[in-house]
Amino acid sequence: MNDITIPGLMQKAYDSLKVSDPASAIKALEEALKIDFEHPEVVYALKCLHWWEERIRRLPDFHDAYDRGGFILSQWKSFYTFLDRIGQDYDPCLYALRRYIFSIALLSFQDILGDGINQHDPGLLLQVGRCYKGVGNYEQAIKYLEQAARFKREDGETLSELADVNALMEESRAAKVLFREAFFLDPQGVDIRSMESEMIVRLRDRVKQLGYTGQELVEWMPIYGCLFGVFSVKRELKPVELGRLKQSIFSLESTFRKQEVHDGALRPRLINRYFWLIDHYENAREDPNLIETTMLKIKNIDPAIYERYRN
Repeated sequence: MNDITIPGLMQKAYDSLKVSDPASAIKALEEALKIDFEHPEVVYALKCLHWWEERIRRLPDFHDAYDRGGFILSQWKSFYTFLDRIGQDYDPCLYALRRYIFSIALLSFQDILGDGINQHDPGLLLQVGRCYKGVGNYEQAIKYLEQAARFKREDGETLSELADVNALMEESRAAKVLFREAFFLDPQGVDIRSMESEMIVRLRDRVKQLGYTGQELVEWMPIYGCLFGVFSVKRELKPVELGRLKQSIFSLESTFRKQEVHDGALRPRLINRYFWLIDHYENAREDPNLIETTMLKIKNIDPAIYERYRN
């Protein structure tokens, strides 16, 4: 009897999507629409499903399996823009859609994985790992993402996806290390809208509440990740890493001094490097004066962050 109520029909639609049966999902949603033509979640779900169905109809145009899978995954950013336009998100709908869409992409990528012949392609390994995360198979996701990370050790996108899966599997220590590395190495490479773990979603929302958006948002996330205690697992740097960090700081400081109007990403990027340098000094038990000198540099460019970090 529950199937004739809106909640029952909505659940039927979402269950159908999870098993890749969009026709049954649309039928259930249309039945729900007959009960309440203006029900916001029903209208929302139909809009989202129709948006994706338009893209899926284009898949036969791609003769190469990798291109088909890549096209589907490439549409997520456009989908996020569409979601921003239509308003409030409904998580059960987005979860079901994610399962459905990533299942389609995964089928394409599995066709070219073969018997291991393509297991050394980091781009393919990343995409397969993302798909397994999207369908909720975290064990397989971590397997492929770890392989991708061996080839792409300094890639923000790969490390953040691996961090996200670790967080979803409640491996919080590994997740914190990997997220911090990803945001240090390549914050703009982190697709923050695709992150699913509560750890990073809550941090993103808190930083948003401070007024940061767009490219600035991901640059400030590691700063507040440290200040809020989210990125609490730290490590001593290897000599070659320390050398690169100091060179990066020197370059950013030079740019910062020269610019009259600063790029919105410059200040947080420099502060993030100061944080890493301080962490290294503390872990390596270096001269406390080195820490104090770096702290004063933070105070000089952002007194508010200095005070929060000090306290």
